[in-house]
Amino acid sequence: MPGAHPFGFLTPDWVWAAGEKATNLVVVADTRRLTGIMKYFANLYNTNTLLFAIWAVVLTALWGAILGFLMDFLMARTGLDLKSRKIVEH
Repeated sequence: MPGAHPFGFLTPDWVWAAGEKATNLVVVADTRRLTGIMKYFANLYNTNTLLFAIWAVVLTALWGAILGFLMDFLMARTGLDLKSRKIVEH
């Protein structure tokens, strides 16, 4: 269909790789070999994406807090005090 693209009147459709429009794609997680918590989240992704997104936000925040406290503890053990805001200049 000439003219379907911007400046389509200057070039033929094959230059624009024009073809049939794609049908709707359905993206699902393959759960055939999964077990336990991984199967739960894969099934959740397939059936209820809103609840899956809520779980993703909560778990990301939780892991961020856990890793932040762990790194704060490790840095304090090495002698770097991150709790005081005092800037020390040499």
